[in-house]
Amino acid sequence: MEEIISARLSHVAETLMLDVIFPSKDYERVRLTIGDVYRPGLQLAGFYDYFDARRIMLLGKMEMSYLETLDEGERARRLETLFEQKFPALVACHEIEIPEIMFELADRYDITILGSSMNTSAVMSNLIRVLQRELAPSITRHGVLVDIYSVGVLIMGESGVGKSETALELLKRGHRLIADDAVEIKVTDVNVLQGSSPALIRHYMELRGVGVIDIRQIFGAGAIKNSQNIHLVVNLENWVEDHDYDRLGLSEETVNILGVNVASVRIPVRSGRNLAVILEVAAMNQKQKFAGHNAALELTNQINAHFDARLKGDY
Repeated sequence: MEEIISARLSHVAETLMLDVIFPSKDYERVRLTIGDVYRPGLQLAGFYDYFDARRIMLLGKMEMSYLETLDEGERARRLETLFEQKFPALVACHEIEIPEIMFELADRYDITILGSSMNTSAVMSNLIRVLQRELAPSITRHGVLVDIYSVGVLIMGESGVGKSETALELLKRGHRLIADDAVEIKVTDVNVLQGSSPALIRHYMELRGVGVIDIRQIFGAGAIKNSQNIHLVVNLENWVEDHDYDRLGLSEETVNILGVNVASVRIPVRSGRNLAVILEVAAMNQKQKFAGHNAALELTNQINAHFDARLKGDY
């Protein structure tokens, strides 16, 4: 059975600094499983077709103004029909005054009421942003993620090939570590992958023969970063004699992670190769490609133009 991705309501409320006005009895256990929210204007008017009770409800001045047009009995009936749906939480925006009937219904149906001083549109956009981030599809890959000149480089390869040692040299050269050994990867936007480290091992690195080291304590806070978009995957592999390695870079390889294609290169490892410098160049070259400059393609075009000119006698 496929695992359902969820986020704790209490964590989302804390992230957005929402006031907990009335917590449900199971407030700490409530999980959110959908990234959309509702402004329940249509529901308060009695329309419940296509209603999804998994969404958080946002109550703003518009909804309150509508409720105030109803007599007390009708207002109570409309609100009870809404609370009967057992949605996870209601967020009152604009610091609006919550009528007593809502507290009674929240207690009866065990629904959390949260509050915010921000306007409804701001709360909605922030809530959707946080939910999409928390509920994004994710996967954990064995590797090392570093920020090289603002290019997120995911270093992969077999155990013992030198991933952590290469990352350590990059740190000495002023670059930043995001994750070592385990990289948590999420899809945060269309064709955008973001990598981070599991909280338990964040900022730590394992070096064979030395042991576990704390990067933040040794290199300082500037040597670490909590997350980074992944732009390039570098596969380190042991050098094999007579293997046909790519020397021009005309064929652009990609690797598919969670449905997103990411540029990929293979770098053979052998004694005497400065992998840190090679990865720096690979990152800068990828940055140039993003800007529309492909050195391999330009060189090939120049060579072709040269021989075409010679064939025509124009050289």
